[in-house]
Amino acid sequence: MEFSFSRREPRRHAASHWLMTAIGCCLCASLSACGSTGSSGRATSGRLVIATAFYPLQWVTQQVGGARVAASSVTRAGAEPHDLELTPHDVATVLDADLVVYLRGFQAAMDDAVTKADSDKVLDVAGAARLDLRTSPADDQRSNASSVADPHFWLDPTRMADVASTVAGSLARIDPSNASTYTSNANELGAQLRTLDHEYSVGLANCRIRDLVTSHAAFGYLARHYGFDQVGIAGLSPETEPSSATMSSVSDLVRRRHVTTIYFETLTSPDVARTLAAETGASTAQLDPIEGLTAKSNGRDYLAVMRSNLATLRTSQGCP
Repeated sequence: MEFSFSRREPRRHAASHWLMTAIGCCLCASLSACGSTGSSGRATSGRLVIATAFYPLQWVTQQVGGARVAASSVTRAGAEPHDLELTPHDVATVLDADLVVYLRGFQAAMDDAVTKADSDKVLDVAGAARLDLRTSPADDQRSNASSVADPHFWLDPTRMADVASTVAGSLARIDPSNASTYTSNANELGAQLRTLDHEYSVGLANCRIRDLVTSHAAFGYLARHYGFDQVGIAGLSPETEPSSATMSSVSDLVRRRHVTTIYFETLTSPDVARTLAAETGASTAQLDPIEGLTAKSNGRDYLAVMRSNLATLRTSQGCP
């Protein structure tokens, strides 16, 4: 907002100056109140304030930090994280946090926000997550379009365990007096994730159908780790509208490979999956990419939803 003042109205100038000062004070007070933190980001409860980019990072950070941290996600519950837009309050939350945990290259808004933060307070988990799977950003996964790194590492529990260790290291660096707690929590979480990985490996070892037809290409790491071939109707972004050529190609694959189930998700419309299922005679089932939790999620946290996904896969992929 711009203000202009007339030289011929000194009283209005003084009043306007007072108003601008008052507005500035109110804005500063508002930002401080919204953050509920001190100047260093530390919450009034004494816990570390951690700003995370989306739900899986919030969950793993809270598990590692335990009672010592208050981890929040700037991607609101029920929102699709691929197209995140940050409000001024969200940016203030990022800048005021003791630590920011994000995934570089996944959300442009977060990539931009962290450039304004102190680099010592920012953790990019891309290295720990080993984003070595590349796929087409276009809707047609069988095209020759240039590929990009698939960000959906968290659907492979072994990668989540590695990220947990990295989070523990960052928490220990900014709060060294509790380093042993963070290390212990990360080790315990790693054990839980290895158990989950074992359940998946055993449960999906002998499935009759090895093609995984999903509404968007979010399950690449899961598919590769457990021996499936992912066929994403849309590309990495679930908002991409698949072309008629893509729909025809996937439809032919479903019939040729005798695929019985087309998977839809929790945060996006099931219409495309249902259309393809109707054309091919296949059924539909919900497979959650765990990009965020909603009332429609089949579980109250990451581990519960992963186990629900496992049960769905075992039924739909013909696993004894």
